[in-house]
Amino acid sequence: MDSANRLARVGFLFLVMLAVAGQVQAQTDLSGEWAVRLHEDEPHRQAGPNAEVPGRHGIELGDYTGMPINAAARLMADSWDASIQTLPEHQLEPAGAPLWVAGVGNLRISKIVNDETQEIVAFKIFRSPGTTTTRMIWLDGRPHPPDYALHTWEGFSTGYWEGNMLTVETTHLKRAYLQLNGIYLSDNATLVEHFVRHGNYLTIISVVTDPLYLDEPFIRSASFAYTPDQQLDSRPASIEDEVAGRKPGYVPHHLPGTNEQLKEFCERVGLPFEATRGGRSTIYPEYQLTLKALMDKSGMKHAD
Repeated sequence: MDSANRLARVGFLFLVMLAVAGQVQAQTDLSGEWAVRLHEDEPHRQAGPNAEVPGRHGIELGDYTGMPINAAARLMADSWDASIQTLPEHQLEPAGAPLWVAGVGNLRISKIVNDETQEIVAFKIFRSPGTTTTRMIWLDGRPHPPDYALHTWEGFSTGYWEGNMLTVETTHLKRAYLQLNGIYLSDNATLVEHFVRHGNYLTIISVVTDPLYLDEPFIRSASFAYTPDQQLDSRPASIEDEVAGRKPGYVPHHLPGTNEQLKEFCERVGLPFEATRGGRSTIYPEYQLTLKALMDKSGMKHAD
């Protein structure tokens, strides 16, 4: 082999080594204690009204704005009664994985390491308060289970690195809340998350797809700050009979067209009722023209 070919071969091998090293170095350590920050969708990410903080109302009944829900999801949310959460069988229902970025829970992310190779085979994530479940994100290339396998609150998650961003794909989710005002996901829903660390801050971008209840993927994000002295509360919650005198088997609900609470949100914020109903068209900027026409028709004031 002449010197030119030998030099080219060495150069090629060097580039391969650099590429492999770059892939390894691109992986970011996500482990540690992470405290949630509430600057994203802040009015939605509180448990309820707070008179001391203007604009903080929590998730309100009838507020489906910005959500690409279809008619089936809308009917389910309209029929939902919040007091269903007082039933003993619902009091300890944990937040499913798609709801983790919408709540106020803090995270503990731990590394699971292969003792022989010292490779990270998984991240284990515990969230508190609001859930007692632990998510495992497998990084060892294992396949997802078949469709008929058990569905759980946290689902089955596998991850892979794209540069310094961890992309996580989750399947086998149980039917659970997408938003805590009656909007649900079906057990056919899937979740893709992107974990991005910038120094002492972690951002999780969540993309939920559901062929039964969503016309398009639903995207939202949450940010967390590295807080090494954080102590998470893992005490089990208790079950109480919060509403006495109910008949056995009673399920709180509203029949179609009878839920008078649905218009309280639009009346408070000064929006046409139709504009609060969600749907594919409402998530795009062009909907502002439709909103303006609706407000003109109803005689509402708006900023041009």
